[in-house]
Amino acid sequence: MNIIPMHSNYFYICFQMKNKSMKNLIYYILIVGLMGCGPKEFDPPDNVKTILEKAGNNRAELEKTINHFKETREVIKEEAAYFLIGNMDGQGYAIFNLVDSAGHKIDFNVLAYEDYDKLLDGWDQIETSHGKIGFELDTMLYDYASISSEYLIQNIDLAFESWENNPWAQHLSFDQFCEYVLPYRSTNEPLEEWRAFFIKELSWVKDSLTDKTDPVEAACWVNDYIKSWFRFDPRYYEHPTDQGLAELLDGKMGRCEDMTNLAIYAMRALAIPVMSDFTPYWAKTGNNHAWNAVLTKNDSVIIFMGGESNPGDYKLGHELAKVYRKTFAFQDKSLASKAKDWEKLPPYLNKKTIKDVTWEYVPTSDLKIDLTQGKPDSTSYSYICVFNSGEWKAIDHGRIWGSKAQYYGLGRNVAYLPAFYYDEEIIPASNVFVLSDSGIVENKIPDGNLKIDLTLYSTTKRITKETTDFIDQTDFESGKEYILYYWNDKWIENGREKAGNGPLVFKGVPSNAIYWLVEEGSRKEERILQLMNREIRFGGRCVVHGFKFKDPTDNNTFIN
Repeated sequence: MNIIPMHSNYFYICFQMKNKSMKNLIYYILIVGLMGCGPKEFDPPDNVKTILEKAGNNRAELEKTINHFKETREVIKEEAAYFLIGNMDGQGYAIFNLVDSAGHKIDFNVLAYEDYDKLLDGWDQIETSHGKIGFELDTMLYDYASISSEYLIQNIDLAFESWENNPWAQHLSFDQFCEYVLPYRSTNEPLEEWRAFFIKELSWVKDSLTDKTDPVEAACWVNDYIKSWFRFDPRYYEHPTDQGLAELLDGKMGRCEDMTNLAIYAMRALAIPVMSDFTPYWAKTGNNHAWNAVLTKNDSVIIFMGGESNPGDYKLGHELAKVYRKTFAFQDKSLASKAKDWEKLPPYLNKKTIKDVTWEYVPTSDLKIDLTQGKPDSTSYSYICVFNSGEWKAIDHGRIWGSKAQYYGLGRNVAYLPAFYYDEEIIPASNVFVLSDSGIVENKIPDGNLKIDLTLYSTTKRITKETTDFIDQTDFESGKEYILYYWNDKWIENGREKAGNGPLVFKGVPSNAIYWLVEEGSRKEERILQLMNREIRFGGRCVVHGFKFKDPTDNNTFIN
């Protein structure tokens, strides 16, 4: 027997009965305290009342949904309606335009380019004539102002039908059902009737399973189906909106988030409890990544990549600094839930519907770091950043206590920069440090008194494969000029060398720093370097030997 709390006016007790001759899940609802009252006596929770007030002309549609389940006396479905409506704030279909720095709209079709490299060349050509370009939100169609009662009622009815009728879903609690089966959307895609489509399309799955109670096996069957017709295409990195079902079925390709959404549609339609986890920025290559996870019978999760790799087969290709799980319900511990309305937040951290699950993936450390730079006015938080695609980018926040900042759950073997976020810019708050495999903080403060000579044999480039980005060692191109920077509150140029047939030698470089070797004219996607155990490492990967430590007290000797 599971006692499931409801809102303040009542609660219900849910009994689960297993009987082969009966439905696997039978609900007996006991209304306590208000047994003799009509449905109209049950007031919605406060968060639902807030949404009803914001809904304006669409309030009637939301109330029609609530009243429908009051009239049918399906209390558990009424509670499900409250879950969806109460968490609608911020949910909606986002439409973006590509604009230049003056706000002028730029026409850009990702499929007009043969491949991703040619797309990037086209992007560079546009920036040559228009200046910096980027995506800007044009329209946000909020669900509370546009969703129909018919759509909501059908979504709830079909979700419950799948929960009751599919053996692999019988272990789910009501809370798990609400988060991993019930939601009608995954991200900011257009609303479409994906649930009804996939219930019909995948009606054969149940009869295909060896163990009909295993959600992981069910997920594998569905993912094999998706893999048979859908593929990853990096051109969709620059697609202006999240794809809906109709576009996914038509184009049959997309970026990693499209693939996770497609898996969520197909699997949640069958009450297979799945979710999407993501890292806002890789710590040791460019870009970010999203993937799926399925909830097992024992409430653990197994990751997979929708449309590419099944549970048990999928491996993430990089070490992780931070991982979040997308949810439909608001998360009180999220930065967006704690921050003031007027506070500008970095990308990916401005969502109330994410929760930190880094600890489920990698060993983590909690750190209190001294902030060596002054705090900007009206700044409540410090941020922790990783170096990604030529920039320091925020992946989490920390509370400021005097001259220190507290950060929680940081992945190890990663270089970090504490920072402030002011006027939508990253401002260094302290020196860069490396959090070692053992959880030791190694501060990287350039030492100009102990200079070193660096002999480098290669650099790195970003490559895209297997639904995300990687780094690849690449030889120097003869005749090209390469610039070595080191970090000291900003990138400082140490020197330039033109590549010939041998290695590049940079003399008189400050020791104990983070370095960055960039090809002149590149997109600056090369990885940062650090010295570890007498080796050069690009973002943690050892790629070259041969540097020398120069003793400043003797210009003719070297420490090897």
